[in-house]
Amino acid sequence: MEDLTSFIENINKKVVLLPDEMDVLLSEFKIRKIKKRQFIVQPEFVNKHRTYVLEGSFRAYVVDEKGTEHTIQFAIEDWWIADYNSYIYQTPATMFIVALEDSVILQINHEAEQKLKSSSHNLETLFRLMAEKSAAFYARRIIAMLTQNAEQRYSEFLEKFPKVAQRLPQYALASYLNMTTEFLSKIRNEKVKKKG
Repeated sequence: MEDLTSFIENINKKVVLLPDEMDVLLSEFKIRKIKKRQFIVQPEFVNKHRTYVLEGSFRAYVVDEKGTEHTIQFAIEDWWIADYNSYIYQTPATMFIVALEDSVILQINHEAEQKLKSSSHNLETLFRLMAEKSAAFYARRIIAMLTQNAEQRYSEFLEKFPKVAQRLPQYALASYLNMTTEFLSKIRNEKVKKKG
């Protein structure tokens, strides 16, 4: 049996559930083991689950008409991930979500989440707060892309997510920051020289 302590703490940071509400919530999440390079969401298939990462890491990305990959989101332990547009509206996904490492996840399906939200004010509040946090994150990300240069975006990512930066493949981080792998290497090398 997986240790769900981090998941329970994640929930309790957002809203304090009554013991029976927590039991009902936990009963709706299923544990899955995912292999490195395995996809949990692919374009044209509906994203049926909201995913919490217990162990491992994931990358959500889209591919443009030229075949270039654009990373939208990462998720490591204690983070959530989904193609939210597909999940919320139950329409075909536009993203790929792939495991960057062997991972263990908790998933709830859309239908179960809807039932939980209608069964309890606290559970509805929990999912609303998650949605608000996600919307704020995407707003900050768009603003950074429009107002910061590449070095600023990289520095801010390092400052906010130092552990994540160490675990990500360079191509994935470069794609997330909207730069080439070569340009990211150049920025990293300049940072090392400045420290030295």
